[in-house]
Amino acid sequence: MNSLPLGAMTALITPMKNKKLDEVGYEKLIKRQIENGIDAVVPVGTTGESATLTHDEHRQCIEIAVDTCKGTNVKVLAGAGSNATHEAVGLAQFAQKHGAHGILSVTPYYNKPTQEGLFLHYKAIASSVEIPVLLYNVPGRTGVDLLPETIFRLFRECPNIYGVKEATGSIDRCVDLLANEPDLAVVSGDDAINYPILSNGGKGVISVSSNLLPDRVAKLTHLAMDGEYAKAKAINDQLYNINKALFCESNPIPIKAAMYIAGLIDTLEYRLPLCPPSAENLKKIETVMSEYEIKGL
Repeated sequence: MNSLPLGAMTALITPMKNKKLDEVGYEKLIKRQIENGIDAVVPVGTTGESATLTHDEHRQCIEIAVDTCKGTNVKVLAGAGSNATHEAVGLAQFAQKHGAHGILSVTPYYNKPTQEGLFLHYKAIASSVEIPVLLYNVPGRTGVDLLPETIFRLFRECPNIYGVKEATGSIDRCVDLLANEPDLAVVSGDDAINYPILSNGGKGVISVSSNLLPDRVAKLTHLAMDGEYAKAKAINDQLYNINKALFCESNPIPIKAAMYIAGLIDTLEYRLPLCPPSAENLKKIETVMSEYEIKGL
């Protein structure tokens, strides 16, 4: 289990400058994550605006993450999702070839495949590589729900599928998964309920908030995984306000704005159809941020 990408993981934003990937800025963000106790970084997940990056940019992000983490204990769980199975396979193979420790693959959006289609999609991806594969279920964004029975089938039939990033927002779902398959690695994909998922036996978090507060999210995760539940809950409670503020508009709009306000990225740029937050929400984010000490400025 120690060789798998688990623990405190950050769903990295993708900084842009003049409509292009800010390579220097990206490396700096990853180094800050390493310095603040994060166990793994997740380049080009959905928080990284993967849906609007070119394939070349996607591959570039993986390369930068792998190169920056080389020689450290921080793993790279590369985003390799698509609503076309052959594209996801190509990204997964690229990630493996360039030294990623595993891949995170979101359910295909828009297509609304059946459960059998989802099974075949993930089986094809997992069969194309040898590195670990983490499923990613976020039905509120993709329009399709990877059901427990399909997750269990994939876990049992594909040796390198080790778990699922659970972002349904349902604690009941997490209990269901671990009650029926205790060896499955359930990873929180919803910052507001990181602690409840970890205390139920979750093996880590893939956090949006840790872009801004990696030290706090890392400490929360490590305390919970060490059985220090009261201390972990206290941090989860402290982070509640920022976790809510960072989802006042569609992710990653607020987290990118917060990183810009904090001076962690040079420019506030998104790829259309994403755009900057409203002035009201920008002020809300700024006000909430004043409650926290943001390290690495």
